[in-house]
Amino acid sequence: MPDVRELTPDDLNDAWQLGRLAFGSDPQPPPPPNPAGRTLYGAFDPTGTLIGKAVDLHDDQWWAGHAVPAADVAGVAVAPEARGTGVGRALLKTLLRNARDRGAAVSTLFPTTAAPYRACGWEITGQLRTLDLPTATLPRHRPDPRLTVRAGTTADLPNTAELYRRVAHHRNGLLTRTHPRFTATDELPYDGLTLVEHDGHLLGYAGWDRGRGYGPDAVLTVEDILATTADAARALVGVLASWHSVTPTLRLAPLPGDTISTHLPLERAREHERDAWMHRPVDIVRAVQTRGWPTHTHGQVTFTLTDDLADWNTGTWRLTVADGHADLHRSTDDADLHLTVRGFARLYTGTATARALAETGLLHHSTSDPSDLDLLAAGPTAHLIDYF
Repeated sequence: MPDVRELTPDDLNDAWQLGRLAFGSDPQPPPPPNPAGRTLYGAFDPTGTLIGKAVDLHDDQWWAGHAVPAADVAGVAVAPEARGTGVGRALLKTLLRNARDRGAAVSTLFPTTAAPYRACGWEITGQLRTLDLPTATLPRHRPDPRLTVRAGTTADLPNTAELYRRVAHHRNGLLTRTHPRFTATDELPYDGLTLVEHDGHLLGYAGWDRGRGYGPDAVLTVEDILATTADAARALVGVLASWHSVTPTLRLAPLPGDTISTHLPLERAREHERDAWMHRPVDIVRAVQTRGWPTHTHGQVTFTLTDDLADWNTGTWRLTVADGHADLHRSTDDADLHLTVRGFARLYTGTATARALAETGLLHHSTSDPSDLDLLAAGPTAHLIDYF
């Protein structure tokens, strides 16, 4: 097995080159090291050559009003000569163990291929969909005279971050965006920032990139758009519609079911890109106890769980949910419900029912009603709108 350890500054150039080859990046010097809020791991062969790498992003995710510590995984790359030899598994096993030691509860990643991550306990639990809309089909409304629509500056970024928090914190799975990669404010991260305010209070914003040209192939790309009222959403959509004469296509990844989505002609959308994302628990006790749960949900269920990569999760457990909180404790009772770690991920994110998991083989039972484990799926479906 390879030697897996944290990368040192002396390793960063080799790690950059390995990633450049794996992901087909243009040859260029590596960026300056930016280790804040992340841990970089490398796998080395007996000669000391770097043959694999992975990054643990020290994110937090919103789960029903609670910030849950996460180990979001990025930049996994293995040298072609070492693929299929267990290098990736060794990297991820070390990453998970150390992430648990630092307090992480859950983990998310965007795979280039799902099979090796499924073998390590991650499961596909959602898709980040980027849509193209004909700009000319966007509705244009007479602006509400009570609202102010203006261009934003870097001084407005703290307010947009606070509005994002207000929209995201009661949902499941969204990043809190408190990681250092989200908090740099030296310049706007977009070509333009449009704000909608009422009496000086921010109600919505859109960060957009103009793109190139003004012909039939021109695209206006919205990198981030959120609103907290219908009037603010209408105002933002109206500003985007005003680009129809020079950017025939609007490209964006709306948050499913949010205020903006209700004002878009989604029946005219075509999919530009789809990025599946995968989830798994780092520590199931912490994952259950640190998140919020629906206040109307009450119940108990006992199950066994098997986790080959994170053995601290393996065992028999009793889940209790009541009054917006949940506890998970080891149990000595017999359990007829046998859950895989991938099945846990599907239930935790609200993307499957227990009965459906039984049909897929991610949950096994003999006499018990599998739907008893739907208790673990209580709450809204998880979403993710930030790619990493």
